[in-house]
Amino acid sequence: MATSAKTESPDISRFVERQMRNWEISRHQTATAPREGGRQVEHFIALSRAVGLPGQEIASILNLRLGWPVFDREILQAMAGDETWRRELYEAMDERDSNWLEDFLGGMSAAREGRDEYFRRLCETMLSLARKGHAIFVGRAADLILPRDAGLRVRVTATRDYCIKAWACQKKLTFEKAVREVEELEHERARFIRHHFHIEASEQTRHDLILNMEQFTGPLAAEVIMTALRVRGIIA
Repeated sequence: MATSAKTESPDISRFVERQMRNWEISRHQTATAPREGGRQVEHFIALSRAVGLPGQEIASILNLRLGWPVFDREILQAMAGDETWRRELYEAMDERDSNWLEDFLGGMSAAREGRDEYFRRLCETMLSLARKGHAIFVGRAADLILPRDAGLRVRVTATRDYCIKAWACQKKLTFEKAVREVEELEHERARFIRHHFHIEASEQTRHDLILNMEQFTGPLAAEVIMTALRVRGIIA
């Protein structure tokens, strides 16, 4: 039985509920506008970042600029594990959406080995959100889960030492402890990608845009992403 995030984490619960309200607003705003070019989902931003880099800051700025709700690792994990939130998502889908979701998930399962129940729920949640409204996804391999016919896939990266120093500063750790934590987190992410997609996490062709955060602040990175969205014709 799925564990309810509402019971375990009130802070995450409140955050998810707020994001769900934002998603509902975004969904209703775009409900009357059909997707162009036969896209399977609404346009989205899939933001991947190395440990220690300001993915959340960039996503928050983009949220303010675009009005698209942000779904990060913690939110997606909570939503995928809570039947109430998942039911709310599915109730917002019509029969055509539900049929598409089942077909898409069936294709993923047939193409890949090593699927597990959590991963299926994560995919269902992410695909349902993208099917019904614009969104910003931070982490959780969104770029590999969501259809390639829509969205902008962005990677923010930096040298290993830069990431470690940034993590040490954020968490108030010694450099040596930060090294261990960064290595553990990056190893966990790489294992998740390798297990579910059978590729290396470092595969650069996953992404449409790669930003070296040693050269950009969070606001500047967000501006570059906004420009890329315009150039791609995703926003006006």
